[in-house]
Amino acid sequence: MRILVWHVHGGWMDAFVRGPHEYLIPTTPERDGWGLGRGGRDWGTNAVEIAPEDVADADVDLVVLQRPEELEVAQRLLGRTEFPTVFVEHNAPRVDVPNSLHPFRDRADVTIAHVTHWNALMWDCGSTRTTVVEHGVVDPGALYTGELERFGAVINEPVRRNRVVGTDLLPRFGAVAPVDVFGMGTEELAGLGHGDLLVGLGDVKPDPMHAALAQRRAYVHANRWTSLGLSLIESMHMAMPVLVLATTDASRTVPAEAGAIATDVEELVRASRTLLDDPDEARRRGLVAREAVLARHALSRFTADWDALLDDVHTEHHARTRAPRPERETETAGAAALPTGGRSS
Repeated sequence: MRILVWHVHGGWMDAFVRGPHEYLIPTTPERDGWGLGRGGRDWGTNAVEIAPEDVADADVDLVVLQRPEELEVAQRLLGRTEFPTVFVEHNAPRVDVPNSLHPFRDRADVTIAHVTHWNALMWDCGSTRTTVVEHGVVDPGALYTGELERFGAVINEPVRRNRVVGTDLLPRFGAVAPVDVFGMGTEELAGLGHGDLLVGLGDVKPDPMHAALAQRRAYVHANRWTSLGLSLIESMHMAMPVLVLATTDASRTVPAEAGAIATDVEELVRASRTLLDDPDEARRRGLVAREAVLARHALSRFTADWDALLDDVHTEHHARTRAPRPERETETAGAAALPTGGRSS
């Protein structure tokens, strides 16, 4: 199939375009949020950059949306309002939980694909068809060395997002060993006044970031209210022990023996001291993390699940839009059968 999809979440897209389809990615000279294209990613030839003005003639089979406003844009670019559509819900709701109404609630023309069962549980999608396709990532390999007595984390915009991503909790781990934070906007961490306990290392490309992260003794995932972090899943693939706040759907992915998982932050801090003092134990827990994540978040499972969903949505759409309508003559004949002056009951 030829699938129209915007490049919004790089980590998710990196796995999605590994499927068997052709992925048409809107691209503009500005390379902004509406036209990032491949964004310099090393993707296969089936990930194709396309100018917005060329979309209408591209024989698109299905549209995958990730932002509510994309539906109107897709309709304008395609020059039609009817097409098979999947909306990927990356986020947990933040307003009026657990009564949050999804923007595509009660729609017959959209299928919502949540990335976690937690999201599916918390969003009220009404009668809209929903499913869950859990994350998968490209396996970076068992890179873990843990040679540095430091912790690592990957957080975009940690200062702006603060409590949502647990930035305020990181200094408690920093008191055990410095926490190095990779991601966009991490240079702003210096302004929080934690000195060398919390170090922003900037937005590093995936391969060198994975190599650097794997040198840290453990990965810290202190997110309070986000969907399951792809960087957490990648760290587990690298055989890295993880220290995880047991919120949203984290417990579905992270067994306790993979490092530590708890809502008690002090319990996680104590576990961080254990991993710092005992490198062999850290390596053992990292191997547990890798085994667990490969069982649930392998790329092959992810692409197979998406392939099945896309095929199903495409088939269902065409069955629904091509369904025969009742003949006008049949309706008239039924009405004529009623007795004159009578009423139906």
